[in-house]
Formats: sequence, C-alpha cells, structure tokens
Amino acid sequence: MTAFRRQFGADDVALESRASSFSGYFSVETVTLRHRLFAGGWSSPIRRELFQRGDAVGVLPWNPRADEVVLIEQFRVGAMRGSDSPWMLELIAGIVEPGESDLAVAHRESEEEAGCQLTRLEPIATFYPSAGACSEQIRLFIGETAGADHGAIRGLDSESEDILVHQIPRTEALAMLDRGEINNGHTLIALQWLARHGERLRADWHV
Repeated sequence: MTAFRRQFGADDVALESRASSFSGYFSVETVTLRHRLFAGGWSSPIRRELFQRGDAVGVLPWNPRADEVVLIEQFRVGAMRGSDSPWMLELIAGIVEPGESDLAVAHRESEEEAGCQLTRLEPIATFYPSAGACSEQIRLFIGETAGADHGAIRGLDSESEDILVHQIPRTEALAMLDRGEINNGHTLIALQWLARHGERLRADWHV
C-alpha cells in the first residue's frame, strides 16, 4: 500500500463567478466553479452558496499541576433542536479580527470569557468544521494556566454573552466526553488531543 497523496490542489479549481447574496453579521456568497475530476477532465459548472463567517481560534486552558481544564457554558442558537439543551459546554473561542494574530485572540478570549491568564500556548490542530458549505477555518491551541474564574458569570454585554465558567478535572471532562455530554466539535478534538498528548506535554513543559 502506497502512502496517501492528494491528486489535486488549489490550481485544479476554475472560479467562474462570485457574488454576494447576503451581508450581515455573517455573509453568504454565490459561487460558480468547475473542478478537475478523478476520472479525468473537468466538471460542468457547479453553483454553490458559501457561508462566510471568518476564521476562528479556540483554546483549551489546562492546569497541568492540578490536572484541570477550563470549559465555558453558554447558550447556542444553532443547538435548538427538539428536546436537546441549547446550552453547550465548550472550550474558549473567538473570531479572528482583521490584523489580529491567533495568539492574541487566544489570550483576549481567555481573559474575556473565563478570567483566565495563559502562560504558554501549544498548537493542536487546524481544520474546516463544515467545508461543504462554509469557508471558516478553526485553529486550536492548548494553553497552560494556573486557573480561571471558576463559577463566575462572564461575557460581553455588547455581544449578549452570558457565560458560566467551569474548572473541571481532566478525568471528569474525558468521562463526560465518553458519556456524550460534550457535543461541541472543537471541544471534542481538543479533549481527545489532550488525552493522547497530555503526558508528553507535561514533560515538554517540565511540570
């Protein structure tokens, strides 16, 4: 079996048109394109609506000495589905503003959402959560912290945020993951990464 290698890249897409369909807090573009086919040749023109919301940074604060993670709980309108609770337990995240670095976003959001100071950051993953319809790229980090504002209610009034801060033992957070009590995608990725790499990270950080 040979190693995996992608057949196509960015040059194998021909963009025919791109127009704004909606512009608000988020935006939608209508895109017409053609792309190369695995069997050879090019596709017929394809029309897609593309949701644009900008890129985001997520960070999972971890106190390696106490072996606790910081998670936040807040209302999410997209989780209003039947009897499911629309309050989600998540890591800290925020949209990258123009000219802002990923590290600056991680520090800013950690302070705003959890009263949490980060002493160092380690990249976890870069991924597209829903590339079939959305251009957003999420870049995840784990951050070392001595703790957070546990039990506090935080968030920006200007963004109608109502955030409850939790400081949870890592073993309990992983158990909640196994019980299906954490159903936020980037939080799943970060906690699973920590389960695999936590001890290596302790050694790297000399704690």
